[in-house]
Amino acid sequence: MGIKKVKPTTPGRRQATFDDFLDITKKEPEKSLIVIKKRQGGRNAQGKITIRHRGGGAKRYIRKIDFTRDKFDIPARVAAIEYDPNRGARIALLNYEDGEKRYIIAPVDLKVGETVISSKKQVEIKRGNAMPIEYIPAGVAVYNIELEPGRGGKIVRGAGNLAQVMGVEGKYAQIKLPSGEIRLVKKECLCAVGQVSNPDKRHIILGKAGRMRYLGVRPTVRGTAMNPIDHPHGGGEGNQPIGLKGPKTKWGKPALGVKTRKKSKFSNKLIIQRRGKKRR
Repeated sequence: MGIKKVKPTTPGRRQATFDDFLDITKKEPEKSLIVIKKRQGGRNAQGKITIRHRGGGAKRYIRKIDFTRDKFDIPARVAAIEYDPNRGARIALLNYEDGEKRYIIAPVDLKVGETVISSKKQVEIKRGNAMPIEYIPAGVAVYNIELEPGRGGKIVRGAGNLAQVMGVEGKYAQIKLPSGEIRLVKKECLCAVGQVSNPDKRHIILGKAGRMRYLGVRPTVRGTAMNPIDHPHGGGEGNQPIGLKGPKTKWGKPALGVKTRKKSKFSNKLIIQRRGKKRR
């Protein structure tokens, strides 16, 4: 992927940057692998808003992505690299030798015509191949990592992300995540070799509010601009400090930087080093 700028004909387009889509080889999705995306606009079954700032947006289909990579020991040819409106990464259309087609999250530099394979045994350390973590040498970049064997990849799936295998010891492998966290993952868990495609996604500047509306995000009003009845930060004539020891949510709970992870979380014992902290 490359990033392009356009002629600054309006203030919104002056700062905006766009994806050039030069890595896309097929425009229309595979009909057998899409379903219509239903939207609720952040509302529950009673019609009440439970998630604010959602609504509208361009219509889109959901691509059925194969996160499990459970079609073992059958080579698949990469038929196309496609755009997915539901994620930042590109997706690859695989044609298996038995005729089945599946989508996977494409790694960086995966080309049409290449062959990838998934196996529970050791296979070639090649981008796009999937195998248990225990067969991955230390220092190799991986993505789409399972947290429980057979449950499908749950982490390291965002555009440009990668994790590093630190080593395998006993029942677990040590994985360094994109956040800097180092945690233990069962060595039988599958992962794919490589880095998630489209690393330039983070450099795109939307430039105007309208492009955010295309994504289904509605306007967000500051609490300080509201009335006291609507928000703890509200009230006052003109711009005022919030008048509190710390910022709060609309419902009066501490906000902005407050830790929300449960102290008794079952996976705490699997985390060797928290993100943002130096290893001792």
